[in-house]
Amino acid sequence: MTLKDKLAAQRIYMLLGALFITSLVVSNLIFQKFFYWYPFHLEVFGTKLFELSVGILPYPITFLITDLISEIYGKKRANDIVVTGIFASIFSLSIVYVSNMVPATNWSPVSDGMFSTVFGNTALAVFASMLAYLFAQFIDIQIYHFWKQLTKGKHLWLRNNFSTFSSQFVDTLTILVLLCSFGIIEWSKFQGLLIAGFVFKALIAVFDTPFLYLGVYLFRRRFHLKVNEEIDLL
Repeated sequence: MTLKDKLAAQRIYMLLGALFITSLVVSNLIFQKFFYWYPFHLEVFGTKLFELSVGILPYPITFLITDLISEIYGKKRANDIVVTGIFASIFSLSIVYVSNMVPATNWSPVSDGMFSTVFGNTALAVFASMLAYLFAQFIDIQIYHFWKQLTKGKHLWLRNNFSTFSSQFVDTLTILVLLCSFGIIEWSKFQGLLIAGFVFKALIAVFDTPFLYLGVYLFRRRFHLKVNEEIDLL
């Protein structure tokens, strides 16, 4: 690979990292709003099947990006992105915490109470999300590369979906256990939200498979990569 190609690959890697970190941080900040996605009117354990936090919307993007980075740049680069995302979440949490402590003026459009209502639980939420996410992403990367090695780089759909299904279940389960334990969500909603969250994420994983194929195809064409070949940025 030429120096020009390596520089281009480095820029794309940084762009993917920026999209990953933005999606992760934003999902932690907006999680307290819930919506009902209603293609089907079904209930499980008293909870509507697609009654979900808006924080779930950018989350699948992070798994698509890590799968793409795993495929093209390798396991180490994917893990580096995950660790960077965790650091970004902690940093954003510290900013929110300080902002919540600073008293608002009497003419501030956003009062202390309003700000606290929206962001007051962010510290616990980000902590819960980071723990769940850390487990889920590392599981996703490990399973992805297990299937990649087993299939010798073939059957991209298999490792993409198997890794995401497993990691998303771990993520959904862990974060709900923590949020319910902290009293942010009632335990009565646990089973319904677990099923709803996992089903939604699984559907998104299936939906994003063609986009992963497209991304891998474009990378291989641009950088003349063979099947199972990875870009070494060093």
